[in-house]
Amino acid sequence: MNKINNPLRETWAAVLKRPTQSVSDIEGTVNTIFQEVRAEGDAVLKKYTEKFDGISLDELVISEEEIATAKKRVSEELKNAIALAKQNITAFHEAQRSDRVEVTTAVGVQCWQEKRPIQKVGLYIPGGTAPLFSTILMLAVPAAIAGCKEVVLCSPPAADGTINPAILYTANLCGITKIYKVGGIQAIAGMTFGTESIPKVYKIFGPGNQYVTVAKQLATKHGVAIDMPAGPSELLVVADDSANAAFVASDLLSQAEHGVDSQVILVSTSKKMIEAVEEEVAAQLALLPRKEIAQQAIENSKLIFVADDATAVELINEYGPEHYIVCVENEAFFISNIENAGSVFIGNYTPESAGDYASGTNHTLPTNGYAKQYSGVNLDSFLKSMTFQKISEEGIQTIGKAIEVMAEAEGLQAHKNAVSLRLTSLSEK
Repeated sequence: MNKINNPLRETWAAVLKRPTQSVSDIEGTVNTIFQEVRAEGDAVLKKYTEKFDGISLDELVISEEEIATAKKRVSEELKNAIALAKQNITAFHEAQRSDRVEVTTAVGVQCWQEKRPIQKVGLYIPGGTAPLFSTILMLAVPAAIAGCKEVVLCSPPAADGTINPAILYTANLCGITKIYKVGGIQAIAGMTFGTESIPKVYKIFGPGNQYVTVAKQLATKHGVAIDMPAGPSELLVVADDSANAAFVASDLLSQAEHGVDSQVILVSTSKKMIEAVEEEVAAQLALLPRKEIAQQAIENSKLIFVADDATAVELINEYGPEHYIVCVENEAFFISNIENAGSVFIGNYTPESAGDYASGTNHTLPTNGYAKQYSGVNLDSFLKSMTFQKISEEGIQTIGKAIEVMAEAEGLQAHKNAVSLRLTSLSEK
């Protein structure tokens, strides 16, 4: 890991730079695939599945037989773990329900807000080196609570044409019936435009690599909403001498093993802790099955020493981490002063892995500094807020004159007339 000692403020942007490509580096490839999928549908999905995933498929749709087989291949131990996680995720997201908001803003003027589910949503579930069946829980559970009518799931197939059985089992457990063996840019394109097999959706959810992230961003140009620009995973830990160096190292490596373009950062006011964590990272890394992936991510990562807590929290807010772990004696200071973070994990016994799987919070979070303006996925991500109003005869007389004056000042005579005609009709009664 790269050790940095008291970086000057003017160097922070360079020090905190993510190891990601820009949209412009990838946009050409994404646009090409989007145009082909829009024009030729399933045939192009199959072409790129063969090119990128190494398998020629006759059928993109997962069959009932494949789901039945997957159920048998998932151990009871894993089924029980998934059930526990689903229970906790359901409880946390159920608690996010909000009641109708109703206000009488003036005499005779009643306004209210209600929430309605997004009817058609698409879920992208990464496969590849890490089949993220846990992400299905994070997305399908709130979609079900919200009442989304149609849920479509896309995930890349393995080289043998199958999808990881845990992904199929979890999707089936969550009531998803439309599952497709399609990954990458082509999956996002399929859900954006619709094909012979894949329905067009209104909003796409789910993390992915840099290509998937850019594809989601470009999908918004075609009338499809997205949850957020969620790209390669990242973690920032702030720790002092009250932290456990072995725990901190394990948290850093838990994110580093996601992918070679992941980034992890330790910020500390203790050089002793930085040295201890560096030693632990080396020791634990050597034993990991995904050592090669984690090693490359570690090369993009930083150990940053700062002089005091105030500087530390300012630097953390500048970075805006996806995951933020607080292991310091003065934890209240770092919690109350954090402004930009996707999800916060507090104390020596709150690993980021808990949020990834089973504590109940959602792990689909903003990366690449987007925590400065985006929230992580939550129940409201699957809902739309609709406003209503009902105005009585007395109500239009109460606010009518103000509407007329404002409409006339903006030069919108028809707007004024819509009120004037009503007021005149009431005066003639």
